[in-house]
Amino acid sequence: MLSYTELKKGTIFSMDGQPYEVLEANFLRMQQRKAVMQAKIRNLISGRVVDRNFQPSDQLEEVELEKKSAVFIYQNRGEFWFHEKGNPKNRFSIPAEVVGEAGNFLTSNTAVTAVYFSGKPINVSVPIKMDLKVIEAPPSIKGNTAQGGTKVVTLETGAKISTPLFINTGDVIRVNTEKGEYVERVEKGV
Repeated sequence: MLSYTELKKGTIFSMDGQPYEVLEANFLRMQQRKAVMQAKIRNLISGRVVDRNFQPSDQLEEVELEKKSAVFIYQNRGEFWFHEKGNPKNRFSIPAEVVGEAGNFLTSNTAVTAVYFSGKPINVSVPIKMDLKVIEAPPSIKGNTAQGGTKVVTLETGAKISTPLFINTGDVIRVNTEKGEYVERVEKGV
């Protein structure tokens, strides 16, 4: 059992028979009242984010999640399809709402980690940094670059991110999938 003071970012617990992950947690103490833990939690099955206050009397159950290697296949009608690594016949899908923004950076045959709860796949975690090809980049325009110019480019997955002006079509760039930000240029295009 977890006490309310053990809720930190990344902690996974069970509430009402469903697994939740703590996204943010702040300790709040008001005058003449008991201290509470304000937390922003995400349901790992539905993907819904909820704000909730936890009292000292709340007892939370710690959850054991199983992790297995998987491979992304394709996306269709709001669902991302995967198969277990080394077993292409064992396919499963996860709704786009649960995968979240990280789904914008998935390409075919990307290795991911599938998270299982009670033997059922509920979520995937994608690599934090991925190398993706730029398929469309507007030309760089000389001008006000005193603060460091940026432009929005389109990646091979269809995602649009802001990059420095020197990035061109055909370049391969490294992207932080958690923040959706440009990290560095890996390979210069032809």
